Amino acid sequence: MKTKKIFSKINWQLFLTTAIMLLMVFSCKEKQPEKSIEEDNEEIVSVDEFETIFDGETLNGWDGDLTYWSVENGNLVGEITPETLLKANTFIIYKDGQPDDFELKLEFKISENGNSGINYRSDQLDTIPFALRGYQADIDGKNRYTGQNYEERKRTTLAYRGEKAEISSQPNPEAKGSLRANVEKNAWQSRNVIESLGHMDSLKTKIKSNDWNKAHLIIKGNRMQHYINGILMSEVIDNDSINAMSAGKLGVQVHVGPPMKVEYRNIMLKEL
Repeated sequence: MKTKKIFSKINWQLFLTTAIMLLMVFSCKEKQPEKSIEEDNEEIVSVDEFETIFDGETLNGWDGDLTYWSVENGNLVGEITPETLLKANTFIIYKDGQPDDFELKLEFKISENGNSGINYRSDQLDTIPFALRGYQADIDGKNRYTGQNYEERKRTTLAYRGEKAEISSQPNPEAKGSLRANVEKNAWQSRNVIESLGHMDSLKTKIKSNDWNKAHLIIKGNRMQHYINGILMSEVIDNDSINAMSAGKLGVQVHVGPPMKVEYRNIMLKEL
């Protein structure tokens, strides 16, 4: 009888030990972070569907002022030095197409005083070398503007970071037909913020300073979405029948200002 009690006690202890170990194993599993909609879509869409448009070794397929643009360590580099200060913004421009509907993926890193951006559906000016006019996914080193939609040399800010904005079909009639007359405080006045994507400062915390970030532009029809690190930062629905562009040139920028450096890598394009 005593032997049976001892045996039962041992079995009960073994059961408890096994149960505790199993609980510890399951509780120690790392909880997977929640994913954004854009990140889920990335798993569905194969990278093979994208074309690499910068080879990491040369500037083949791109056109820009070599005073400011070069290739370093596999990266496309734009740099302003104290000896090469700019009088006008300059771009390196993709030569092998003028995409209309597309997705663009790349990584960027920018110095603290840097100012850059990704232009698309843009015109190239004849009066200023390597200058583009059109939509821009804004990028800056202090992340005041990174992620917003700013139209270079045209309607200025269309959507700040954290905004989903719809642009009216016609400019404000009080603007008297002038493009500049419809701009106030560096923002286009014929726009309506129809949804908040998050607070500007909260979204800023998702952007890394002096480090690599991922940009993903989804441009389809009159809808333009700018993602940074998998998070939708701004969205524009452009109904402006006069100023909207449905296709155009693609390029990246170095901006007038103090010495700076911006780097781009893994530049991939998929036309839709």
